[in-house]
Amino acid sequence: MSTITATDAKNKFGQVLEEAQREPVRIQKNGRDVAVLLSAAEYERLQRAGAQPRINPRIDALHQRSVAKWDKVYKALAK
Repeated sequence: MSTITATDAKNKFGQVLEEAQREPVRIQKNGRDVAVLLSAAEYERLQRAGAQPRINPRIDALHQRSVAKWDKVYKALAK
């Protein structure tokens, strides 16, 4: 990931957009990270990855069996 100052990003915006197609670009202001510019394709990939369930399939299967086994108890406790 490359790094650029906010002023340089403003002055070289076209070049920064081209660079963001290859790799994310970290933008700094007063020496602090304030933003990261990335390609639309990379953003979409991150969105899809974030939408994936993060539950281990084995844990999910155990949970489903537990719900099926104890369903009547859960419903009685919910009343």
